[in-house]
Amino acid sequence: MPEVRVHAGRHYAIQFHYALPDDAWRVELSEAVPAPAAWAKIPDAEAHLPGTALVVAVIPDEDPGLEPTVHFYSHDEHVIPYEIMRWFMEQVAEQVERCRLAFEQGEPETAE
Repeated sequence: MPEVRVHAGRHYAIQFHYALPDDAWRVELSEAVPAPAAWAKIPDAEAHLPGTALVVAVIPDEDPGLEPTVHFYSHDEHVIPYEIMRWFMEQVAEQVERCRLAFEQGEPETAE
């Protein structure tokens, strides 16, 4: 389930998923979009969903020699507020730490 945060009236989402071809976790930041109106009748349904990724961190978990990377995607200039970028990078840092600890302990890693 994505994490959603509101800043200055805009919704942002962070989601985690594992990319098998890369043997890496991906942490994606996007501007969240409203969920379909039909979901309003579903109890506990999300009000916002992740949109198109603006920033993606790729965190390898199979090879400790590979460094995490951050990729920026935008067809036009897109401003990301400092507090949102900081929130995203905190999530990335925590995932990097989880992956490194799991590798040292010889355990497969899962996102929280």
